[in-house]
Amino acid sequence: MMHPYWPARTPAEIDDKAKQTLSRLEEVFGTDSIPEFFHHMAIVPSFVNDYYMNFKKFCYTQGKLSLKDKALIGLAVSHTAGVKSMTEFFARRLRTLVEGSESAQSQFVADALAVQATCAMYNVFFKFRDLSGSDLFSGMPVGLRAHTFAGTSLTDAEVELINITVSDVNGCKPCTEGHVAKARQLGLADEAILEAIQCAATVYAGCQFAKAL
Repeated sequence: MMHPYWPARTPAEIDDKAKQTLSRLEEVFGTDSIPEFFHHMAIVPSFVNDYYMNFKKFCYTQGKLSLKDKALIGLAVSHTAGVKSMTEFFARRLRTLVEGSESAQSQFVADALAVQATCAMYNVFFKFRDLSGSDLFSGMPVGLRAHTFAGTSLTDAEVELINITVSDVNGCKPCTEGHVAKARQLGLADEAILEAIQCAATVYAGCQFAKAL
């Protein structure tokens, strides 16, 4: 059960601008399935409208990236941010976009979270090297196993989309640079990489707000 700093607004309490935004959300999600965090955002009409516009464009509309790719990024970023409600939302969303049995869908979600966790592990290590101010650590072995990157049901490109966005959110410059280079080698266009970051930034903004819920 969530314990927000403020309750979700009732229809009678919602500002007209926020009502218009929630009405548009009904067209996207359906009346009964608008994520709860949007209702809480309605307390700040300008924010819920901005978030709706960004969310629809960068997270819920196919562009350079597929809808599956965007749900994958949403899952990885929301889990990195530690927001359970948004992680669960994107996990449900991703399952609907993965072909195969329920077991295969669940496996894909678990694999994605394993890749995210492995990336976060490497972010801690390489960010330390970058911030330590000492060349000594650069000459020492990493010593951390990461067979997960090549051992899941995700494609190499899907793994790199997670690695780029999670590394960016975690502020690891060496990892971000390395994974951008790897993504380019795999054929991901710069426009697709930028769209991945726009998706991640949108999800992360929602997570920051949702932490109050």
